[in-house]
Amino acid sequence: MIHTPEIAHPAQAATLSGVTPLTHLGVIRVEGADAASFLHGQLTQDFSLLGLSEARLAAFCSAKGRMLASFTGFKRSPEDILLVSSRDLLAATLKRLSMFVLRSKARLSDASEIFQIVGLAGSAVPPGLPPATWSQWREDQASVVRLPAAEGASRALWVAPAGESAPPGAVLPGPLWDWLSVRSGVATLSQPVVEAFVPQMLNYESVGGVNFKKGCYPGQEVVARSQFRGTLKRRAYVVHADGAISTGQDVFHESDAGQPCGTVVEVAPHPDEGFDAIVSLQVSAASQGRLNVGGAEGPELTLLPLPYPLLDDI
Repeated sequence: MIHTPEIAHPAQAATLSGVTPLTHLGVIRVEGADAASFLHGQLTQDFSLLGLSEARLAAFCSAKGRMLASFTGFKRSPEDILLVSSRDLLAATLKRLSMFVLRSKARLSDASEIFQIVGLAGSAVPPGLPPATWSQWREDQASVVRLPAAEGASRALWVAPAGESAPPGAVLPGPLWDWLSVRSGVATLSQPVVEAFVPQMLNYESVGGVNFKKGCYPGQEVVARSQFRGTLKRRAYVVHADGAISTGQDVFHESDAGQPCGTVVEVAPHPDEGFDAIVSLQVSAASQGRLNVGGAEGPELTLLPLPYPLLDDI
């Protein structure tokens, strides 16, 4: 049974509005005449046609199609692209991406100390930002990228050189931003779940994270085969748990307490009680029956409605 827990306070729009620093995120900077074409050949999304008013959700995959990192990428200029990712993956991702530069006119660097990243929600999102998800709007030195909304609240990333004044607005507690991120249903990959999923296991094809018409990239054949040859066996779901759970934990179905049927991908405390999470589950396990985290006696999961439709055909 799909059920949405009651929420005591976030139903008030004011509590879902504000500004919060996102120190858990970092920035890879790619500069040079071949910056866009280089990334186009490495990531799951189209960067060759990326405009200055757009952003991209993208994954970096292994040769086996398993996600090594996920990014929100955008251009500051035609030869200057920023990739925002989980900071705990940045060093390894930068090292691996740099291996493929070869003769490309592209310079990669860790720019996490050069740029600051701030989350904007609700009324703190600038009115000039276009309404389309993954759109970009420039304001002086800052780039503002519209993220998928959650719980009726607009969300955006504000990325600007360190030292720039952050946008005005009430302080949004970090855990509340994390909760909105989970409720958006769009997962950001982090260290505990590296190489655990092909992009479709996190619904990336349904939220703008995969372009099936672009050219080759590492793992492209596996990703394409997962999409076009038969039904996908794992999908991402948003869930609620009454007890504490953590990223990377296994999920078990009551029919088989010894064999995991899924993985916890991203977790945040619920504003009222318990925890909400994005989990990647076998589709068959999500259809009916009890789900527990960590084992048969672990916290029970309640499936919540996904905030977006899944794309069956591309």
